[in-house]
Amino acid sequence: MRFSYYIRYIGCLLSLLCCCVKVSAQFDARLSQYWAVPAYYHAAVVGQSEKLNIQGGYGMQLMEFERAPRVMYLGAELPFTLFHQQHGAGINFFNEAIGLFRNQRIWAQYAYQLRWKRARLGIGVQFGFLNVKFDPSNINLGEETEDPAFPTTEESGMGADLGVSLYYRHSQYYAALSAQHLTSPRIAIGEKSFLKVKPVIYLGGGYNIQTRNPLISMQPSIHLQTDGTSTRFDATVRAFYTWRGKVLSGTVGYSPDTSVTLGLGLQIRNVTVGYAYELFTSKIGAASGSHDLVVSYAIDMNVFKKSRNLHKSVRIL
Repeated sequence: MRFSYYIRYIGCLLSLLCCCVKVSAQFDARLSQYWAVPAYYHAAVVGQSEKLNIQGGYGMQLMEFERAPRVMYLGAELPFTLFHQQHGAGINFFNEAIGLFRNQRIWAQYAYQLRWKRARLGIGVQFGFLNVKFDPSNINLGEETEDPAFPTTEESGMGADLGVSLYYRHSQYYAALSAQHLTSPRIAIGEKSFLKVKPVIYLGGGYNIQTRNPLISMQPSIHLQTDGTSTRFDATVRAFYTWRGKVLSGTVGYSPDTSVTLGLGLQIRNVTVGYAYELFTSKIGAASGSHDLVVSYAIDMNVFKKSRNLHKSVRIL
C-alpha cells in the first residue's frame, strides 16, 4: 500500500476515536510522553526487549497555578531467560506533589514473554503500595485559625495495589491493555477521612510506517485511560529522522477538549532524551501548560542467557 493511503486511513481512524471520547480528570497522574514510559502503564512490556532499561521522567504541570502538580517517575526493567523462556522483571517509583497532598507509589513487576510467530505476547502482573500524605501546615485560614473542619497535623495512609497487563508486539505494530488498582485501595488519612482509588483501565496501540525515504519513519499511536467515570484519550504522531546512528524525533499529540502536545526527542547510542510541552485548549490557556522531560538508558543484557544476544529490540522509540 502507498504511504498516502496509510496517512488517510490513520487520520480517519483517529478522528473517529476523538469524536467518540469524552475527556475529564482522573486520580492517576500522567506524563505527556506516555510512549516513552510504557512500563509505567503496562507491566507486560518488561522483558520484551533484551535490554536493561532505566527511565526517569519529571513533569511540571499547570505552570501558572500555585501548588500545581509536580510529577516524578523512576523505573528499571531487566530481561532474563529461565528454562529456555523469556521473562522480565521491573521496579518502579512514582511521586506526585499536588496542593497539600503528596501521592507516592512503589511497585514491582513481572512478565512472561511468549513468542508467537513473528510477534511476542507479554503477560504481566504488578504489585505494590500507594501512600497518600496530607500536610496542612501551609493552610491559611485567616482569622479562623481554630476551625475544627481542618486538620492541624500531618496525616498519611497506605494501601496495597495490584495490576495485570497484556502487551502484544509485532515488528510493525503493538497493542496493550492493562488494569491497575484492582484492589480498589481504601487509604485512611487520619481517623475520619479516607481516599478510595478506583480501578483504572489503560488501552494503547501504535504502528510503524516507513516512508519512501529510508531515513524518515512515522509512528502514530493512541492511548486511552479510564476509570469508568472519567476518560482521557490521546492521539499522537511522531516522525523520526535517522542519521549516522542518531535519531531525531518530533511529536504532535492531541487530547480532545483538553490539550495539544508538542515534543522533541534525540537518541544517541544508548541514551534517549525527550521533551514535550502540553498546551491546554480549555480556559486554562496555553501559557499555563505542562513541561515534561524523560531520559532513558538502555544496554544489552539478558540474565541467565549464555549465548550472545543477537535479538534486536522492536520497542517503538
